This record gives sequence, structure tokens and C-alpha cells, in this order.
Amino acid sequence: MARYNDSFCRLCRRENMKLFLKGDRCFGDKCAFERRPYAPGQHGQRRGRKFSDYRLQLREKQKVKRIYGVLERQFRGYYYRAERQKGITGINLLMQLECRLDNVVYRMGFAASRNQARQLVRHNHFQVNDRKVNIPSYQVSPGDVVGISEKSRTVQQILDSMETVVRRGIPPWIEIEKEKFRGVLKVLPNREDLTMPIQEQLIVELYSK
Repeated sequence: MARYNDSFCRLCRRENMKLFLKGDRCFGDKCAFERRPYAPGQHGQRRGRKFSDYRLQLREKQKVKRIYGVLERQFRGYYYRAERQKGITGINLLMQLECRLDNVVYRMGFAASRNQARQLVRHNHFQVNDRKVNIPSYQVSPGDVVGISEKSRTVQQILDSMETVVRRGIPPWIEIEKEKFRGVLKVLPNREDLTMPIQEQLIVELYSK
């Protein structure tokens, strides 16, 4: 399986915004985007450039892929499924991404970043409705209970994340039972609840060509 092995901070600089890909580091003084808020490379500081519609659409797609840690083939599959569903295609796409197990684990505060959540899920640290699930792309449904397996409740990464989650907060569509090491996806989030500056309509326009 393909993996991104370069610097995550370059991705934030390329998209000209914090994508919060490195957990607590993104909230501190060591954040590379705070020190160098321009695109990487020798031409990163050029100003006054005009961007075509295609470039804006492509950058929006790349940004969303990087936020959720999804590669192109999988992202395209999410889009086509969203297109076949009832409702607004762009919102359907975001709902699928939000319901990925690795994203839900991150939202619940059991991991400091989506990348860390993906690794923890693959290593069998989580259960859904008391059944072990180690597939990061598993779709969590409203009412599902996501819990930390009993043998993993002493993993330091998880404990540290649960203590520092107050920096970003727990979204209102999730309920946490901290003493039981589990959380519930109560309902699907509303579009207004997703605070990341995403223009999903640009992605729909890109794939509709």
C-alpha cells in the first residue's frame, strides 16, 4: 500500500493552512506553518499569481485528501458513492470521510492526529460494538460504540491523547464515556458542525468535468 513518507508540515504549507496532521506539535511554537507560512520550494514566496479555476478545484481536492489521509483511488471511490446517494454530493462525501473509523477515533480524542489514529486502529487497539476492527476506513454508523480494547487501555499514546484533547475539544455529535474508555457516534454531523474551511463544491465541479 502506498504511504506518504515526506514531511507532513510541507503539506500544511502547500495548502496555506494548518491541517493539524502532527497532533500537539500543531498547537505549539514548533509548528512549521507558523514559522514559514508560505508554500515550500524555491518559488514558494512568489506573490500576485493568478490561479485558474482548475487549479483552485484541484487544490481543494488535495487539501481534503490530506486532511483525512486518503489516497486518490480511495477518495475517488468515496466521491462516486456520494454521487449515487440521495442529497447533496459534496456533503455526502464529507459525511463518508467523517465516519471513517480512524477519523472517529481522532474526533473522540483517543489519538492526537488522524495519522496516529490510523496506526492505532491497524494495531488492533479498538473495537466497534465490542467487536475488534482494524480497518481504518471502516464506516461507523450513528449509534455505534467505539471503545478501546481492554488490553490497550494502558497504551501511553492513547492516555496522552485523552488528556490533551481539550485543546481541540470533542464535537457535539460524539458522546464520550472517559471512565469506560469508549465513545458513541450519536448522529451524523451537520455541515455547519465541520469547522475546517472546506469548499466541497469545488471538488464536485472537478469530478463533474
